[in-house]
Amino acid sequence: MSTGTPLVALVHEALLARRATVATAESLTAGLIAAALTETAGSSATFRGGLVVYATELKATLAGVPRPLLDSHGPVSRPVAAALATGVAQRLGADFGLSSTGVAGPASQGGAAVGTVFIGLARPDRTEPEVLDLHLNGDRAEIRRATVAAAVRLLAAALKVESD
Repeated sequence: MSTGTPLVALVHEALLARRATVATAESLTAGLIAAALTETAGSSATFRGGLVVYATELKATLAGVPRPLLDSHGPVSRPVAAALATGVAQRLGADFGLSSTGVAGPASQGGAAVGTVFIGLARPDRTEPEVLDLHLNGDRAEIRRATVAAAVRLLAAALKVESD
């Protein structure tokens, strides 16, 4: 893996080397993580697909988040990010499931402040998903961009990808 190569390309190479795939379930980022993971030519070999589950009920019906979990923790929560990651990996037949949920603004949602973000990562070498909690600053676009970058870095770390 060469110096100066974009992190998403290094992630793609690492997934290829492992013959592994990734799928995404996105709320806050509405497909931006999927778009980032498919920037690299040949990404169809490593990217299974993605779900944009912006509406709360779609988190349950499409991504398999248990309704009682959504009711008790709310859509912007650590347990929901974990369930989204697990659900999308299972439903789309991927080795890794990557999820995002949070509040980009302009106003808080369900008691969660603007900039509250949870990124989930289900991976084949762990029984429980990893969840990254972020408290980001900036406007809506900045929060979403920072979330995408953090999600790609989380997957890269799981794959033991090192970049400049």
